[in-house]
Amino acid sequence: MKNFQYLLLGALLFTTGVFAQLQPVQYKDEAQILNGLAIKPNKATAQKPGILVLPAWKGIDSHAKSTAEKLSKLGYYAFVADIYGEGNYPQTTADAGKMAGFYKKNTLLYQKRIELALAQLIQSGANPENIAVIGFCFGGTGALEAARKNLKVKGVVSFHGGLGRDTSLPISPITTKVLACHGADDPFVSKEEIAGFQQEMREAKADWEMVYYANAVHSFTDVDAGTDNSKGAAYNEKAATRSFEHMKLFLNEVLLK
Repeated sequence: MKNFQYLLLGALLFTTGVFAQLQPVQYKDEAQILNGLAIKPNKATAQKPGILVLPAWKGIDSHAKSTAEKLSKLGYYAFVADIYGEGNYPQTTADAGKMAGFYKKNTLLYQKRIELALAQLIQSGANPENIAVIGFCFGGTGALEAARKNLKVKGVVSFHGGLGRDTSLPISPITTKVLACHGADDPFVSKEEIAGFQQEMREAKADWEMVYYANAVHSFTDVDAGTDNSKGAAYNEKAATRSFEHMKLFLNEVLLK
């Protein structure tokens, strides 16, 4: 009897492990190969909510992966997008700055890569009518671009993302809900950029909110950013925890579980 119980426990652990594993997914933007990661919820629901995760400027990193794993435990399908593509992954911060800068200037291409990743999230099992986008730093900018493009998502969450927009494009109505989680002491986002973002949200008649976190600078959710605020980018445990909880409340509002 005891052996049977051990076998049953082992089977359960194995099954749980299978559902909790990130799976590599190769897809394409024309000839460019992209390498994303998909994960299914530990326990799927009839509504099959999905979250697209947009990584920071260095591409898919441990933070993006761990976030997707946390989301799967909360009952979401998750997909980590590859924006840069095979052969273009940054090796240094200088490379990352150039790559992220390219997509910030080429907004339509960035939006296209986000759309392609959304298609992969849906293909993995998520309900196309029940999806949100979240992103960190450069990915936070991408989440806002998904809203500006009015991609078919219920909500977007930007964590310490750049807030500026492509001013060559007109401000269009934003129909998806927007949450911006922002470090109150972030030196990389100017007061003018913040004011411009807020005015954009008003002109777009968006349903938006912006939350500031005290003593937090850029990258406050990333444990690999260190803890030295004087560098401009640093992890802040309190801000990371609070912003994750704010995201959960937001997702509970915009997505069906």
